[in-house]
Amino acid sequence: MRPEDLAMLRVPGALDLHDDLLLADVAHPDLEADAYRGSLWRIPQDGPPVRFTHGDHDTAPRISPDGAWVAFLRASGGGKPQLHVMPTGGGEPRPVTDLPLGAGAPVWAPDSRRIAFVARAPEPGRYGTEEGVGAAAEAPRRITGFRYRGDGVGFVLDRPQVLYVVNALADIPLPVALTDGRCDVEAPCWYGEHVLVSAPRDLDPESLHTDLYAVPAGGGEPVPVVRGEGSAALPTVLPDGHVLYLGTEFTGIHAVARNIGLYRAPLRIDADPAAGTRLTEEESVDCEALPPVPVEDGTLVAVRVRGAVELRLVPHGSAGTPLEKLPVVLGERASVKAFASYGGRTVAVVSSPEHPGQIVETGSGPDDPGHAVPGGRVIADFCGPLPGTRPLREITAVAPDGYPVHGWLAVPEGQGPHPVLLNVHGGPFHQHGWGFLDETQVYAAAGYAVVLPNPRGSAGYGQSHGRAVIGAFGTVDADDVLALLDAALAEPECDPERVGVMGGSYGGFMTSWLAAHRGARFKAAWSERAVNAWDSFTGSSDIGWYFAEAYCGPDAETQRAMSPLYHADRITLPFAVVHSEEDWRCPVEQAQRMFVALRRNGVPAEFLLFPGEGHELTRSGRPRHRLQRFEAVLEWWSRHLAP
Repeated sequence: MRPEDLAMLRVPGALDLHDDLLLADVAHPDLEADAYRGSLWRIPQDGPPVRFTHGDHDTAPRISPDGAWVAFLRASGGGKPQLHVMPTGGGEPRPVTDLPLGAGAPVWAPDSRRIAFVARAPEPGRYGTEEGVGAAAEAPRRITGFRYRGDGVGFVLDRPQVLYVVNALADIPLPVALTDGRCDVEAPCWYGEHVLVSAPRDLDPESLHTDLYAVPAGGGEPVPVVRGEGSAALPTVLPDGHVLYLGTEFTGIHAVARNIGLYRAPLRIDADPAAGTRLTEEESVDCEALPPVPVEDGTLVAVRVRGAVELRLVPHGSAGTPLEKLPVVLGERASVKAFASYGGRTVAVVSSPEHPGQIVETGSGPDDPGHAVPGGRVIADFCGPLPGTRPLREITAVAPDGYPVHGWLAVPEGQGPHPVLLNVHGGPFHQHGWGFLDETQVYAAAGYAVVLPNPRGSAGYGQSHGRAVIGAFGTVDADDVLALLDAALAEPECDPERVGVMGGSYGGFMTSWLAAHRGARFKAAWSERAVNAWDSFTGSSDIGWYFAEAYCGPDAETQRAMSPLYHADRITLPFAVVHSEEDWRCPVEQAQRMFVALRRNGVPAEFLLFPGEGHELTRSGRPRHRLQRFEAVLEWWSRHLAP
């Protein structure tokens, strides 16, 4: 895969299924327009997909309970996404909202007329709500709490996320705000004449704990209905008056590296909030943040497992059930990105190392083995085979303390030995794995062997594995990364004399850390959107006010000891500092401080700064910036890993 092949990535996103109607949104980067384009497609059980809408960028299809209507989001001409509705039999989409900052994904009421959604509501006089007043002329913001901005969003204190309900079939649809904006609300779900939402505990925007609230659809105060030990999100109401949701358990600020579980709780509006029962074991089961889907035999959830995201069944009657007792439905050695089920039929978007996403139906495959996948069959593929993709080779190692380490190696075509890139993932409670990663394919196509480790701190190997780096950044995680690198370098295709290290976010931290402490092992480093100094991260990141202490502890000297910036005097190898101007997760000062420290020490350092981008540049940044970044990466490594 070449950098310009980004334009070939036509990937399904959200799915919805009702009777025999299966809809998916499919998006792709348009390099010429420097934008993302996409439409809704209808996927028949047999036969090719049929385009269902023709907007610039249509997403989030939702079919009404009676099967007569489809609601979706449409962003036209680079504008904000607005809610639209059209008949399932086809026709002209009708706009339902015209909100200044756009609308969120629709959720139909049981009456197939009303729709609930969340949207950011701007404070009067801001964000273009007052004619002739631009951003630079707005009044100053009065900030009184920690949560006043968010990466990828911007300031949030003056545009809270509010719950709305609209009669989508009215002659003149008029969205009505049901919450007052004192805090953000998320994930609406209908419960009779109420809408359930997830919101901070006691509606306090400073709380890391989230509970479930019932908001009267006709207006009124939110009522707490579920209060757990930590977080509660993505509710799904059951016919028996219970609610399923995803949640975690923690106290205080210690919300990091917690496995997400499936919970069940009774719903009673007129009683004290219920405490949910955890249906999955905390240690072994870590659910992906996708809504749980009830089916005949239990509940479907997506679970992170050793680099895979598998669709698993939580059987009825479960309580603290461990991973090995949850049957795999789909996704072995793959990554489930979305799924839906209706009337005994289950479909999913499944990504593999060599494919960004196909729509798969569970069950036995057809006679044509080309359409069969483990657990089902491919019923739609919008991308087709990508040129030059390489498979992943699973590798294992043992750390110096005897701990097992797991990861992958992608090897280029042709005779080696090839130069090697050690690519560390972000998070750190995240994972490399069996899903498609465009970076791996681009680097392998350019002639590099790519090593993808999941060290301690990663997700998918048990909660204790993820929490092993609490107060210990740069110790066992660094040992694990290097152990897996050594295992890869033992392969004949890999050249141990030409090795580079790279990564983003936590991976950028690890790149900086290894450059300082094990720099002799590498020819150069590419450190992207990195955490380099926990002290300033605490006050500058949108999550720094709790994240730094939760991972590193409150002691300032301990935080400095775990900060690559304060070890920069040890770095001598060529070093690329890469960042985005509007990154508020790992703010640009993290890059600036490291770059200045390196240059003052005489290190051959370069600073690549992308305008207008946030922390998610490599995944959802402007298409041209993603292309330019790939070109810069390959140019850097061609200079430093050439024979």
